[in-house]
Amino acid sequence: MVRYKNLGGDSGVAGYELGADNIIVVFKCGKRPYRWSYRKAGQHHVETMKKLAETGQGLNSYIMTRVKNLYD
Repeated sequence: MVRYKNLGGDSGVAGYELGADNIIVVFKCGKRPYRWSYRKAGQHHVETMKKLAETGQGLNSYIMTRVKNLYD
């Protein structure tokens, strides 16, 4: 698990793990990881989330506004 950089300073994301066709995200307040995959969320969303995760900014907002309920 990679620690999320949180460049904006107010993210709820603690860390993430990238897979070939998925991303796993752990939130600061959560006890379990959430997994978004091509199958459920779609390739476009997963790849966007991967870029945001690596950048360290915008991932929490993207999840809450676009893919909140599309996790596996």
